[in-house]
Amino acid sequence: MTPTEQSIAPVDVTLQRRSLGVPDVVFFVVAASAPLTVVAGGVPTSFAVTKVLGIPLVYVLVAATLLIFAVGYAAMSRHVANAGAFYSYVAKGLGRTWGVAAALIALVAYNAMQVGIYGLFGFAAAGALHQFLGVSVAWWVPVLVTVVVVGILGVLQVDLNARVLGFFLIAESVVVLVFDIAGIAKPAEGISFHSLVPSSLTGGALGAAFCFVVASFVGFESAAIYGEECKDPRRTVARSTYVAVTLIGVFYAFSAWAMTVAVGPSSVIDTSVELGPGLLFEFSARNVGGWFSDVATVLFVTSLFAALLSFHNAVARYFFSLGREGVLPRRLAMVNPRTGAPVAGSIAQTTLAAVLVVVFAIAGKDPVLALFTWLTNVGALGVILLMALTSVSVVVYLLRHRSVTESNLAHELAGVVASVALFAMFILAVANFDALVGTTPDDALNWVLPGIVVAAGLIGIGYGEWLRRRQPAVHAAIGSGGPAEA
Repeated sequence: MTPTEQSIAPVDVTLQRRSLGVPDVVFFVVAASAPLTVVAGGVPTSFAVTKVLGIPLVYVLVAATLLIFAVGYAAMSRHVANAGAFYSYVAKGLGRTWGVAAALIALVAYNAMQVGIYGLFGFAAAGALHQFLGVSVAWWVPVLVTVVVVGILGVLQVDLNARVLGFFLIAESVVVLVFDIAGIAKPAEGISFHSLVPSSLTGGALGAAFCFVVASFVGFESAAIYGEECKDPRRTVARSTYVAVTLIGVFYAFSAWAMTVAVGPSSVIDTSVELGPGLLFEFSARNVGGWFSDVATVLFVTSLFAALLSFHNAVARYFFSLGREGVLPRRLAMVNPRTGAPVAGSIAQTTLAAVLVVVFAIAGKDPVLALFTWLTNVGALGVILLMALTSVSVVVYLLRHRSVTESNLAHELAGVVASVALFAMFILAVANFDALVGTTPDDALNWVLPGIVVAAGLIGIGYGEWLRRRQPAVHAAIGSGGPAEA
C-alpha cells in the first residue's frame, strides 16, 4: 500500500453492531415518513393535485402491496444483512451489474427525497420564526443551519438518533390523532365512507396519487439498511418491516379518511386546493383551539426535521456500503471509531445537500414548488422503480437458493405479485407526472425529471459492466458487504 493509500484508508469498515432492536428500527422507519408532514402536507396536497377523492383507499392499496412485497423481502433479509439494502438485494438476485444500477437509483432517489424535504422545511421554519418571534428570514437560512445540525447528528451514536426520532415521532403522532378524533367528532357532512369505495378512485390522476402515497411510505425499507447494526438481524429486519408498513398504512389511511370527514367528501378537494398544508392547522384551530394549531405548527417543523435526520442516516449508509465494496471511493467506508457511525457517508450527504440548497437559493427557485415538489417526486419515482427491481431479484434469489433460504411458493408468488403491481405504479406515475409537478402535458420537465431516475439506472448498468471488465475484483465484491464475495 502506498503512503497515499494509507492516508485515505478508512479507520474501520464495520458499523456498530448489536445496538438496535425492533423499537429502534421502527422509529427510524416511521420517522422517515414523518406523520405530521404527511397528514398536514402530503394528504391535502394529494387531494389538491390529483383530484382523487379516494386517497384513503390508495393508502390501503399501497400498504397491501408493500406487505405483499415484504413477504419475500423479509425472507431474503434473513440471509442478507447489508447496509446497502435494496442495492445488495438486487446484486444478490439479478447480478452485480444490476446491483450497481440499483445503487445509483437509490442514491439519486434518497438524496432527492432528503434534499427536497429541506425546501418544505425552510418554508415552514421561516414561517414559524415569523409567526412566533416576528423574525423574517429567507427560507434558506434555517435550512443551512439545519444541514449542519443534521450532519453532526449523523456522525454521533446511532442509538442517540433513534431516541431523537422517537421523541418527535410520538409528539407529532399525538397531534395527528387529536386532529383525527376532533374531525370525526365534528363531521362537516356526517360520517361518510365514500372515500374508501372503489368508485372514489376515478375522475383524477390515479398514477400521481400512487406516487404521492408511496412517498409517504418511503423509508420502510430502512429496516434492511440497519441490518448490520441490529441485535438480531434475522428477526429484527423482518419484524420491523411488517410492523412499520402496518402502522404507516393504518395510521395514514385512517387520517386521510378523517380529513374527508372533517372537511366533507364533497368539498375536501376544493378546500385542499385553497388551503394546501394549512388545512390541518385551519381545522385544528376550528375544532380544537388556536393553541393546538400553534403546537401543531411547531411540531410540523420538528416533523420535517425528523424526516431529514432519518433520510440522512439512510443515505449515509448507502455511501458507506458502496465505498466499502469499492464501487465508490473507499474513503466513503470510513466510520467513527468510537460510535461506529458512517462518518464519511454522513459528510458526503451533508455536503451534497448544502450545495443543492445553495444552487436553488441562488437561482431564486421557490422552496416548495421547485425544490420540494421536483426532488421529492423524483425520489418517490426512484423508490418505486427500486422496489420493483428488488421484487424481481427476491423471486430470482429465492428460487435459486431454496435449500438455503427455506423459502416456499408463497414467498415467491408474493414477489411476483409485488413486481407486477409496482411496475404498474411506476408506469402510471410517469404517465401522470405533469400532475405531480404542476406542469402542462407538453412541458419538458415531465420527462426530464423522471429521466434522471432512468438515466441513473442506465449509467449504473454501464458502470457495472465497466467494473466487470476492468476491475473484476471490485465487481466480484458488489453486494457482498466486504472486499470479497460472501
